[in-house]
Amino acid sequence: MTRRGPFADVWFRAASSVHAGLLRLSRWHLGAGIAGMPVVLLRTTGRRSGRPREVVLSSPVIDGDRVVLVASKGGDDRDPDWYRNLVADPSVELTVHGVARRMTARTADEAERAELWPLITAAYRGYAGYQRRTSRRIPLVICEPRD
Repeated sequence: MTRRGPFADVWFRAASSVHAGLLRLSRWHLGAGIAGMPVVLLRTTGRRSGRPREVVLSSPVIDGDRVVLVASKGGDDRDPDWYRNLVADPSVELTVHGVARRMTARTADEAERAELWPLITAAYRGYAGYQRRTSRRIPLVICEPRD
């Protein structure tokens, strides 16, 4: 069982906020990639507060209009807050390469996960380690353009 303390959550939020600021200030020229993967800026609606929430994430798979996110939280036994927010309200905004788009997010089903997981771990082997570290099945999120 892996559970990180509240300090790790605070650190992640702070780092994400600084990273988002860097992306904006540099017009997506600095910090637009992590570990060989493109960075995306995900905006959700807080499930309890109803307020806008923003987080910087890497995306191991961008396939045309479809963007795949990994709700790994570094192998923690808890789902990330951003994931719980989009489960409660799947209408999200995703900024990729500096272009913001309204999208609908959903958890990949088992067949989609079986297809995507090898691509995800090929993009970043650390995800396989995160899955080994936790007893929960790490959700994969598929974001597609909203009509």
